[in-house]
Amino acid sequence: MNSRNLRLTLGFLLAAFPMLLAGCGSNYTSTGITGGTQNGTVALMVSDASTEDWATIGVKILSIALVPQGGGSNVTVYTAPTPAPMINLVQLDQLAEVLENATVPVGTYTGAVITISGNPSDVQLTTSADPSSGLLALSGASANVPSNQIQVQGTSGNSGSLTATVNVTFDSPLVVTANGSNALDLEFDLSHPAFIVGHLGAGGTVWGINFRGPLRHHPIPDLTRFLLRDIYGTVTSVNSDGSLTITRDFPMEPAAASPVSESVISTTHALTIFPDSTNGTLFYDVDAKTKQTINTYATVATDLTAGKFVRITARFQTGGTLVAVRTWTSTTFGHIFVSPEGHVLHVNTTTNVIDVENEDGHPVHLSVDANTLFFSGTTQIGQGTSFLTNLERGFKIHASVADPLAVPLVASTIDIEIARYDGVISGANVNGFTYTRSFPTARDSYMVTLPYIAPGTANGKDPISGNAITGFKWWNFTFPTIVDSDAAGGTDANAINDFINATSGTASFGGTALPITATGSTYAKWGDASALNGWSAPWTVLIPTPIQLATTAQGYSDGSPNGTITITAPLGTKAVTVNMSTVGGSATLVYQITRTGTVVTVTPEDITTAQGKSDVTTNLKSGTPVEVDGLPQPDGTIKAYVVLYYIGVRPTAVD
Repeated sequence: MNSRNLRLTLGFLLAAFPMLLAGCGSNYTSTGITGGTQNGTVALMVSDASTEDWATIGVKILSIALVPQGGGSNVTVYTAPTPAPMINLVQLDQLAEVLENATVPVGTYTGAVITISGNPSDVQLTTSADPSSGLLALSGASANVPSNQIQVQGTSGNSGSLTATVNVTFDSPLVVTANGSNALDLEFDLSHPAFIVGHLGAGGTVWGINFRGPLRHHPIPDLTRFLLRDIYGTVTSVNSDGSLTITRDFPMEPAAASPVSESVISTTHALTIFPDSTNGTLFYDVDAKTKQTINTYATVATDLTAGKFVRITARFQTGGTLVAVRTWTSTTFGHIFVSPEGHVLHVNTTTNVIDVENEDGHPVHLSVDANTLFFSGTTQIGQGTSFLTNLERGFKIHASVADPLAVPLVASTIDIEIARYDGVISGANVNGFTYTRSFPTARDSYMVTLPYIAPGTANGKDPISGNAITGFKWWNFTFPTIVDSDAAGGTDANAINDFINATSGTASFGGTALPITATGSTYAKWGDASALNGWSAPWTVLIPTPIQLATTAQGYSDGSPNGTITITAPLGTKAVTVNMSTVGGSATLVYQITRTGTVVTVTPEDITTAQGKSDVTTNLKSGTPVEVDGLPQPDGTIKAYVVLYYIGVRPTAVD
């Protein structure tokens, strides 16, 4: 990404932190919950979005509890093992990490309480192998941000045992019925500009970590379409129904220098996983270097003795059952860990080598040969070196290797979990549009034109009406439930015309400052009727463009439905008007960033209230350093999603 100064927007898409709660575990009782000790099922997961600048944004989730409607004690549904595993939010990138199965008492729940370790040493920030110049200027030459530069906001407790508690109110109650199943999705928005605030000023760089605000409730319309990250575990048993029971394992963070030497954090959290009895599950014995397709784990029970390690690619079926697509097993944890699952860093079609970032952002070099198979989900979409032209930096893949001890590693399969295209949008017409993307390493940059998926292609459901969608759809990042598609009574063509209009705006600061244009992101689909042998766009989310550190030419002026400021940018010659919505439910998010000495404080300002407007009017004056994330409008103004303004020690721009 192209952030250039104090604050880096960490990711383009909504960073999901879904928690779906399900399965078996301890029985809980709670006052205020109907049904006594009867239980229902829900599946517990965590997931987030990506960023090219960071290899690791590591956090330790200590516990999750549900808040019963009408009062009573909270019901704890997850407690981390000791030591608590570090969850790398970057690697999850719209994939869910299954934590465990939990039993949830019957009742109605209106919120959740998430407890996260607030010790600076329990937050890991590691720059990627090829970060932007802006991040390098903030972080220096070291890839790991020192803990003495990290300040977690809103902590309580004593030094060494600090915690940050995040309360989330559900958009609609979670109802758990006896022997039933349900799903709960909480999003942790990595792209929220106030999540990680890097302040470069007198005294060096300080990173403020703000867990409160980016975490929110978001419904999951279809559990079966939710992508899961590979699950690590230790075999407990092969069961009479052909399923496999494991106890959940996590790789140690930071990862070992040599993947085959990776250590494991074991837990007592059990998961039961079924094979795909219809289509078959690919089963790899890494030690014996064998591969076969199975319909029941009983077939390979002798290879799955208790205590062996497994790595499983799984998906959910209706009702919450986990079904394995692929399974790897070995007596050595490092042998199943060595196959990388992460973002593509470089694609070299001359040497037929791709670099994939591991857990710590270090590139794993993978050779591709004539036998390498490429998959999208369970469908093989290509084979051999010629298919490398269909990969780009930023794609999320999982590779399996023929021999984990080979040098170099040779990929036997590459599963493209997410084909992510993003960047500046141009040339939108009735047939498609173009993404232009620039990276620090110039050969990774691309310009690609994507056709829309065909009008008759099924494309999920409308989040509000529940009506089925066919053909292309799009939405604004700021309003994820308001989807422009054919489901609202229009047509696919109407949605495309609206998209063309929405991407036509430009805001110009004059001079040599770069204009602000529409940007977006798409997870492309392979083999649609509109592009049988290529990628096409099922949807696009329009992303607020981050504007480099600017200065207010005119301070905040209150108004309805918008307050306004005008800003000037470095190298620019004129001011641009920024509209800040004051309407409840769609208001611009405003944060005051205060630095005193080496202490950074992130304070939200609610401009839907009289007090919030008064505070912003007083503090957001002419000449104030400010950062804006917003969408350019056809009239040349900017519609702000987030505004950060700085007081105290003045921040220093880095480009």
